[in-house]
Amino acid sequence: MRRVPRRLRAVASVAAATASLLVSAFPGAAAATAYERPSAAAPGPVGLPVIPSVLASGRSCTGASSTAAHAQPWTVSALGVSRVRELSDGAGVTVGVVDTGVAANVPALAGRVTAVADAGQDCVGHGSFVAGLIAGRAEDATGGGIAPRARILAVRGTGKNGVAAPREVAAGIRAAVDRGARVVYVGAALTEGRAELTAAVVYATRKDAVVVAPAAPDAVPTSAGAAVSAPPARPYFPAFIPQVVAVEDYGPDGSRPQDAPNVFATDLAAPGDAVVSIGPKGSGNYIGSGSSLAAAFVAGTAALVRAYQPRLTAAEVANRLVASAYPAARPVLDPYAAVAAVSSPVTARPTPSAAMRMPAQTAHGPRTRALIIASVGGGIVALVACAAAIVPLGRARGWRPAGDRAA
Repeated sequence: MRRVPRRLRAVASVAAATASLLVSAFPGAAAATAYERPSAAAPGPVGLPVIPSVLASGRSCTGASSTAAHAQPWTVSALGVSRVRELSDGAGVTVGVVDTGVAANVPALAGRVTAVADAGQDCVGHGSFVAGLIAGRAEDATGGGIAPRARILAVRGTGKNGVAAPREVAAGIRAAVDRGARVVYVGAALTEGRAELTAAVVYATRKDAVVVAPAAPDAVPTSAGAAVSAPPARPYFPAFIPQVVAVEDYGPDGSRPQDAPNVFATDLAAPGDAVVSIGPKGSGNYIGSGSSLAAAFVAGTAALVRAYQPRLTAAEVANRLVASAYPAARPVLDPYAAVAAVSSPVTARPTPSAAMRMPAQTAHGPRTRALIIASVGGGIVALVACAAAIVPLGRARGWRPAGDRAA
């Protein structure tokens, strides 16, 4: 999939800013340009513990959270979860979660987790957290996962402390597709292992699996006592491999979290800041931030598409995710448009496209919104230009009609 570095997409932000002026006139375009932060009066996930990505040396396993969220987080409305579930809930699709493991007995996923080897145990909790974002039960107070009837295949891609290595991730990808995963989520963003990770991704795509990964780590690596400083943008793997859908995060206000690692190139943006989900034990909740969480929402959306339109290939599903995204400086995930892009799940023909390349055209929904905004904006400019030309002439003629020679 062809990606555009962030610095080359800066010009597109001008169009997004212009569109925001017309949001009030066209409510359907609002989601393409704005992500409102909940009002201060609205209840939220205050006081939830933070889910770790890696356990520090000597730290014990992550336990159950004693706090439960009492309101749906902002991500539910930003993704239009209730709307897209009217079309698809991911039933019949298995999502491989290559991460720290997934707790098989956690209530929100009970009965829908299959583990490879010891991946049914999750000491860190990160794998369970993202599995909840993908397929947590819809009845949860947090709104559950985006694909609440999908199945989770837990595959360990890290050591028990959460530290990932290319060999483990590559083996995890292969194991996931060999066990029937049609979507593979990878939680790691690595600076090494390009060759072996590429081989694993190619293996997965040949097995018709969609692979999704974060475009950057969740946090900036630091040494003891060192100040936090975001390193220059650089490629991370497996996200930078062409066949992988690379995802970056955004927060409730539409921007990336402060001090987030720089992103070199990406395919999609999805909610990834102040995200609420489950832990590896109990029914309490955790909160987290990072591109790995955003990638979980994209993986869940891929499951929705595959459940609704099972005839689409993995490459066509991946292209659909990008083609149906909200048109902005960075394409923003739109689950409903991704699922509804085909009118009939049985008879409609899949959208033809080159394997995993950025499509030349977007889906009709986002394109129609953009055309409406452009048309209205152009009309306003034309009216102003006409007024600028006509008013002086009218004043000069004393506002007399053409042909009137009266003094």
